[in-house]
Amino acid sequence: MLNSDSMLPLYVDLDGTLIKSDLLLESLFLLIKKNFFLLALVPFWLIRGRAYLKSQLSTRVNIPIKILPINDEFLEFLHGEKLAGRPLFLISGSNEKEVKKVALEIGIFDACYGSSTTVNLRSRAKLKRIMELTGSSDFAYAGNSSDDLAVWDKAKEVMMVNCPRSLSKRLQREESEVQYFDVQESVLKNFWSAMRPHQWFKNGLILLPLILSHQLAATNLLLAAIIAFISFSLCASSVYLLNDLLDLNNDRQHRTKKKRPFAAGELPLSFGLAGVPGLFISSILIALFLPLQFLEVLAVYWLTTTLYSIWLKKLFLFDVITLASLYSIRIISGSAAIGVATTSWLLGFSFSLFLSLAMVKRFTEVKNLKTSGKKSVEGRAYNQSHLRMLSILGGIAGLVSVLVFTIYISMADTTQLYNSPAVLWFICPLLVFLLARIWLFAHAGKLDEDPVLFAISDRSSQFVGTLIGILLWVSASF
Repeated sequence: MLNSDSMLPLYVDLDGTLIKSDLLLESLFLLIKKNFFLLALVPFWLIRGRAYLKSQLSTRVNIPIKILPINDEFLEFLHGEKLAGRPLFLISGSNEKEVKKVALEIGIFDACYGSSTTVNLRSRAKLKRIMELTGSSDFAYAGNSSDDLAVWDKAKEVMMVNCPRSLSKRLQREESEVQYFDVQESVLKNFWSAMRPHQWFKNGLILLPLILSHQLAATNLLLAAIIAFISFSLCASSVYLLNDLLDLNNDRQHRTKKKRPFAAGELPLSFGLAGVPGLFISSILIALFLPLQFLEVLAVYWLTTTLYSIWLKKLFLFDVITLASLYSIRIISGSAAIGVATTSWLLGFSFSLFLSLAMVKRFTEVKNLKTSGKKSVEGRAYNQSHLRMLSILGGIAGLVSVLVFTIYISMADTTQLYNSPAVLWFICPLLVFLLARIWLFAHAGKLDEDPVLFAISDRSSQFVGTLIGILLWVSASF
């Protein structure tokens, strides 16, 4: 975008315009993460007005301004305007304390204005302030949402930043009179990405009880398992959104997570605020077609993952134990959906196996500290001194899972389910190979931070997984 020839004073909105985020919601999520119980005070603050709410939030949390997602294209334009001598002013509905911090960090604004304890500086209130400052003279305004329509209507120059072109149809302006910066991409596409559908592969564990009970041919049970998969996936996505919202600052300092839609500012935080309850309620409604036990397990999963997002992920070792337990809960939910019991052997095997993989996840995060130059993992209780411990405990957990499987093969119940239980012994070296391969890649620095997704996408792991499936079928059928 070329710089403007106009020298009219340019008033710039903050939320969604200069930064690709909303400081009110940023503050709210920081408050929840800092002390979940303070959330109970928010309705009482809101009763006294949005301006008072913003003021109270600003006194209780500290937004890290330096890592906020900036609209780089528009900021470059502003730097050019500043060099040309144009007066620039930052004016926002966010609390004046936060606005001043941003203005100081950017360093190009002649003055800045924000909401006070009593005045919410948005829409017509913002227009009134600008008219007072300009003495009703001509001015230019850059904004991003329908809240800015009242200001755009009176502005001599209109700049639309990070918003859909459809919004311009509501302006009483010719297309040539509007300057566009960083036109917003499809929010639905980014919302779908934030739901992390690639993580739904993990929910395939729900089908495991159906497979291991040799009832795949039962159409009604297969349908129940598929419904459970859909319900569980929506529930999981609800928590993924919540986790991303609460972990914004840590994600923005992470080498790969900073590209997530909320952290990068590519998806409005309001979509997450609506998406978390929306997806969870959808999940519950679908779960009503299944036995009550499934609904109970689903509630336990959502509660556990929510506690993990808010608190448990910060606790040394408790975090990996929780992660391993969440995989086991998936299996239990599959059993509840089709009405079969989950054997203690299956739970012991799955917990040990996924505890090893959870250790791999943390091991990889700690190992990546060497390349990032950081001393500890953001938002976690681990540093480089824990590398050896994670490797040892993870290896032990993996071997324990294989040991549990070997004991299971020798049990009397196994001979009742499988015609040729001896065939199952060939699975043991394949499990050792899979675990050894994942840990080898982790030590070599070739593993992404999610070993489960690695195993799903890795061709060698896929081949071994297929062999295991064939051996289970042969053992049951012949």
